[in-house]
Amino acid sequence: MERITLLKQTEAVKLDSARLEQLYLQLGTAGAEDVVCRALEDLAARLSHTERCYREGRLSDLRKSARSLIAIAEQVGMAAVAHVARDVTRCIDDHDRVALAATLSRLLRIGEQSLEEIWDLQDYSL
Repeated sequence: MERITLLKQTEAVKLDSARLEQLYLQLGTAGAEDVVCRALEDLAARLSHTERCYREGRLSDLRKSARSLIAIAEQVGMAAVAHVARDVTRCIDDHDRVALAATLSRLLRIGEQSLEEIWDLQDYSL
């Protein structure tokens, strides 16, 4: 009998709390919460769109989507998401399909974990 081991890949994600604090200081509680909620919705939709572009082989759209993820992630202090989204664009630019597959998987994992982290933080602060 063969044994199959399923590896669960998780990475610790760290949010830039200074960036979030800056948003709250600049916009006030209501304004910052509105910006963060919209950014999280956009990020979730963009991650889904990015994955769909990859599955459909639309690399130009995938690159555009990854670039927009960078801006959204930086806005709310998700440095890891922004960093890996940059790596995805680099893989596309380098025409490295193997690295793209691995890096996109990492982006989706980190994106999901970051969304969970910031939602938990939002729930805790309310």
